[in-house]
This record gives sequence, structure tokens and C-alpha cells, in this order.
Amino acid sequence: MATLDEPLHLNNGAPLPNRIAKAAMEELLAAPGQLPGDALSTLYRRWAAGGAGLLITGHVMIDGRAVAQPGDVVLEQGTALEPFQRWATAGRSAGGQIWMQINHPGRVVPKDLAGTTWAPSAVPLDAGGLSGMYPTPQPMTAQEIDETVERFAVTAQRAQRAGFDGVEIHAAHGYLLSQFLSPLVNRRDDRWGGSLNNRARLLLDVTGAVRERVGAGFAVGVKLNSADFQRGGFDTDDARDVIKMLADTGADLVELSGGSIESLATAGFPADGRTLAREAYFLELAERLVATSPLPLLLTGGIRRRVVAQQVIDSGVAMVGLATALAIDPTLPGQWLAGGDAQARPPRTRFRNRMLAAAAVQAATSRQLARLATGKPSKTPRSPAVALLHERLVRARRRRTYLKWHTAA
Repeated sequence: MATLDEPLHLNNGAPLPNRIAKAAMEELLAAPGQLPGDALSTLYRRWAAGGAGLLITGHVMIDGRAVAQPGDVVLEQGTALEPFQRWATAGRSAGGQIWMQINHPGRVVPKDLAGTTWAPSAVPLDAGGLSGMYPTPQPMTAQEIDETVERFAVTAQRAQRAGFDGVEIHAAHGYLLSQFLSPLVNRRDDRWGGSLNNRARLLLDVTGAVRERVGAGFAVGVKLNSADFQRGGFDTDDARDVIKMLADTGADLVELSGGSIESLATAGFPADGRTLAREAYFLELAERLVATSPLPLLLTGGIRRRVVAQQVIDSGVAMVGLATALAIDPTLPGQWLAGGDAQARPPRTRFRNRMLAAAAVQAATSRQLARLATGKPSKTPRSPAVALLHERLVRARRRRTYLKWHTAA
């Protein structure tokens, strides 16, 4: 059996120095111009020093017209690369790798961002009391689909030029590529809808285009739901088949997660009523996929103890991803690699409403990231309820900045 400190060799070449990854989180720290600034460089330098062999950035949008939050970074044709070069240098500063997660939100664009709201079909979000925040999306035309494939390839190539070691294509959590995979959202009757082969076509085209653009020596990962946790949605059998398809497109690694804004499995609240583990939420599903996967798998979701991380590796999963735990304590990987048993205690909230509880915990995590990004030491997260109020104020300021940039672009 592998151990956490064992290197991982992927098809693209350079080995990852250990089996611990910092998984993507929404850092919401874009500087004016939707660029990575000093805050992100400071944050990633701290994570690099923390010992993880791989850092995966929060999602970077491939199209400035469509962002999930006003604090999102954007990288497209014509974007200045110098800020991204500084970000990549910070992420590589301790000998590990840094991959850029690249994404299009599709229909998950709030109304107040006046963005381009696309989806495979005109199916509105069903997010309970938050549904009204999102417009009914426009079904994408063939030309818009082709344009999106090209945008993913352009962003990947520019990430490579900026010094990143790889990209991770985001096809999970209910964003655009995940929407095409979902039979609940994708109701098309053309070559992009119907069968799983058709629903996976956009993801496969994107992955193939990215691989062609960046060449063989650059890592290409894909983040995929192990299940959407919605009745009738994308499920584990679908994930098994899509992973096999991805192996033929030049992908190096698949990260498994689960859920979306409609089914908060990443917060432990699946909409279909399934019971998730209190830690390593998706391990049971991952164990079903390991046996048939032609690609190494990375598992993310609620992991905060070394013994659980090693349990994930013992199951046959190649890498373990930490997210919220590294917002609480960015030094955890190094401590675990040295044999320590330190653990991170995530923020807690007493909100009974699951959507509100998840938003409050995410706000508390975001405030902790903002603190780390200023160089301050870790501390016990503030009350999630207080953090949620603070985050609303911060978002309003970021929204004004984004709309000013978007209007001028």
C-alpha cells in the first residue's frame, strides 16, 4: 500500500512529491481587473510551505462575461500574464506543483452580476429560497458550445505560459460541464444530449482540446462528481463510464467530489437523502470506482485527520485532497508527513436551514482565507453567522468592482 509521503507519477511526466493535495476552494480574492494579486500569492506561498505535493487553485473563469462570484479570477485571451506568473511562482516555491482549476459556471451566475447565463437547456436552478437569485438560462447554440471549447483550451495554454504545472477542468458541483453531464439539466435532443455519450461530449471535447493545446508534458486533470446526489441525476455508474472515456482524451488524473448548489453534498447535505460519512464524504463511492478506473483518482470532501487520509490511500485512491482543513491550518500536510496527528476543526453553525448553514460555513472559511492571505496566523474561525453578514458586505464591494471592469471590457 502507498503512504502519504510516497511520490505519485502521472502520465504527463514530473512526479508529485507526495499524496496530499490542496483541493480547490472559492478564495474570492481577485484583485481589480479580476486578476490574482498579492493576497493570492501570499496565500499560496503559505500553502506551498505547508507541505502539500499539489496545490489546485480556486476556479479561474474562462469567460469574463460569466463568473459565479464577483471575487473570481478570470483568465482569457488578452489577459495580462504577469500576475499569474507571480501566483504560479508562489505555488511552486516549496517544490510542489500548482495546477489552475479552469471553469465556466453556466447557469450558476447570479442575476446581479449581469452575466452570460448559459446551460444545455432552459432549466432554472432549484436551490430552495435562493432560486430567485438566478435567471432561467439560455440553451447554448452549437456555435456557443464550440466557442466554449476554445476558451477552455486558450485558458489552459495561457496557464501553461504563466508557469503553472497543469490545469484541472471543473466538471463537478453543478457548473457548466457538470450541467451537460446531468440528465436533469441537459434535456437536449441533439448530439450533446440524450445518451451519456452525448452528454459527456462537451467535457470530452474540452479535455481533448486542452491536451492538444498544451502538449504531453503538462498535467491535465478533471474534477468530476462521484454522484450529483439528486434523484435521477448523474450517478456513480455514470462517473465510472465517464472516467473510462476521459482516459482516451489524455487526462492524467480525476478528482472525485459530489453535489452542487442544488444538493449540498460537499457540505454533508445530499438532496437525495443518502447518508454521507462525517469525514471523507465520498469514500464509499470512490471505492466502487477505483477498481475500474484506468486513471489515478484524487478524493476530496471533509477530510481533516491523518488517519482518514491514510484510509483513503489504503482504499486504492491515489491522492487525498484537503480544502476547508487547510483554511483552518495550512501546515497540516507537513505535520502529517512527519507522522503527526494534528487535525483541523471546521466551523460549526446552529442554523437549521441547510442552505443557510452551508452559506454561513463557507463565509467563515472565506474570512479565514482572507486572514491567511494577509500573512496573519491561523486562528479559530469567527462565528459563521457573523462571517455571513460580513461576507455580504464584502461581496457588495466586489460586485461594484467587477461590474465596473465588466462594463469597460
